[in-house]
Amino acid sequence: MPYDKLSDLPSAVKDNLPKHAQEIFQAAFNSASNEHGDESRWFATAWAAVEEVYQKNDDGNWVKKPNHK
Repeated sequence: MPYDKLSDLPSAVKDNLPKHAQEIFQAAFNSASNEHGDESRWFATAWAAVEEVYQKNDDGNWVKKPNHK
């Protein structure tokens, strides 16, 4: 089930990721849902897309990687 808006994202996503990372997650998840039949792959694809741009800092917060603007 694709997510229509950021507020529909799972709490693990919307409560922990910055808005831009949520947008990345949503776009990747929705795209994967059109390409793969397995929902676990949708989540894996979405998290992988987030991790391309964001990383957790020492405090456990998601921050943009230094090489991304």
